[in-house]
Amino acid sequence: MDDLQLQQKLSATALNAALEAGQILKQKVNTALKIDYKGRVNLITEADRMSENSIIESIRHQFPEHQILAEESPLIETSSDYKWIIDPLDGTTNFVHGFAFFSVSIGLEYQKELLLGVVHAPLLGETFTAMKNQGAFLNGQPIRVSRVRKLADSLLATGFPYENNATFQRNFEHFRRIYPLTQGVRRVGSAAIDLCYTACGRFDGFWELDLNAWDVAAGALILQEAGGKTVNMDGSAFSIYARQILATNGLIEAELLPIFKE
Repeated sequence: MDDLQLQQKLSATALNAALEAGQILKQKVNTALKIDYKGRVNLITEADRMSENSIIESIRHQFPEHQILAEESPLIETSSDYKWIIDPLDGTTNFVHGFAFFSVSIGLEYQKELLLGVVHAPLLGETFTAMKNQGAFLNGQPIRVSRVRKLADSLLATGFPYENNATFQRNFEHFRRIYPLTQGVRRVGSAAIDLCYTACGRFDGFWELDLNAWDVAAGALILQEAGGKTVNMDGSAFSIYARQILATNGLIEAELLPIFKE
């Protein structure tokens, strides 16, 4: 199998797995669900598990040798240079309440660099995709970040940790200081969607603390391939394992970074 054929197979596997998982979520939304708690308000449903099992099964059928990091399952660790990073239901609280802003997120690393990303929002009918150095797409159409150059003209997004802890209070202070400098700050409840909405210009930037790799792996690549920029909130080089992100169109980053550094 040559490089192009492999890329096509990887892309098709990720897309098909996301769409199939999305169908599961569409069937389960607004139905009676067994809900467990990982914290006071951090939910997990049978839909999370069904979606994740479907994705893992699809990937292992095509690439049984690959590593898999998924939110609700133990790490599948191998000697492979490929690692799939899966959030089977990003925005579980939204899902439980029938609020359409939830998604399936599937990212793929090769030799510890992001290679591929798919974010599928089944109730919104939107599928964002990207392959490294090949651009980003929404339902097959190319997307680009906004051209907004001033924070005063921007619409931003953020998210908060589940628990009202020190990190929550820290981000609430960021929110308090940033909100008056913008045209608004939205709190959608799915980091993957926030990143994709920044990628297609609906938002001009997004920041959040206390994240996991599966929250941002796919969306970060989609944003980067759409011309956006991702850094850690102190301005250092971005890592999906850093548990934080500042994602922008690249034009308003300079105004935001000093606020976080203070």
